[in-house]
Amino acid sequence: MSESTAAVFDPRTKASPAQATPRTAMVLAAGIGIRMRPLTDRMPKPLVRVGGRALIDYVLDRLADAGVERAIVNVHHFADQIERHLDERQRPHVIISDEREHLLDTGGGIVKSLATLGDEPFFVVNADTIWIEGVRPNLERLAAAFDPATMDGLLLLAPTATSIGYEGRGDFALAADGRLRRRGERDIVPFVYAGAGILAPGFFDNAPAGPFSLTRLFDRAEAESRLHGLRLEGLWMHVGTPAAIAEAEAAISASAA
Repeated sequence: MSESTAAVFDPRTKASPAQATPRTAMVLAAGIGIRMRPLTDRMPKPLVRVGGRALIDYVLDRLADAGVERAIVNVHHFADQIERHLDERQRPHVIISDEREHLLDTGGGIVKSLATLGDEPFFVVNADTIWIEGVRPNLERLAAAFDPATMDGLLLLAPTATSIGYEGRGDFALAADGRLRRRGERDIVPFVYAGAGILAPGFFDNAPAGPFSLTRLFDRAEAESRLHGLRLEGLWMHVGTPAAIAEAEAAISASAA
């Protein structure tokens, strides 16, 4: 597998004509949001409001600003509420992937939608991820950095030390050439997956049938040196519990001051 220095990214790099910004996206909105209870006893987590806006609106607005034309949103928990909320959205055009009967987890949900996503690399974004941008929008930076010759997946990573509301041990270590190494069971690593990335359709070759976690394919791509990361510019907020909402809102207010 190539270890080309093309995997080392300057955030100022412009996307080449050969690698256009993805025009499609998969928004993962089917989760139950157990840690966000009791709020998610009556609504899906993507509709929880932070700073007066639903989490999923932050995501879809960022995708629209990045040039995404079509977003597939999978639904399961309180699916009707999400459908009603998105019914009048124009940018991006939303297509619902219905998982009411069978929740397919993150990996299975994307496999179900591959035909709709098309043959080109696409954004994948968790419907509940939220961040404050730096100088340049992070989805734009991801698109500029993605190199299909050397990677099947490029993940946006946030530093664990500075992320709002995050107290875990991290997800990945990031090598100088951009390649990722997953945290071992007893390890502590400096970066957490920020819930956004770009995946090539080939990432899902020979994927399992039925429900499965996307992390299973992250591990396979890592073993093949095809999983890379890009450090988020700005501030990522982990809104995992009701108590974390106020902390995120305070960060948003401070950034607007």
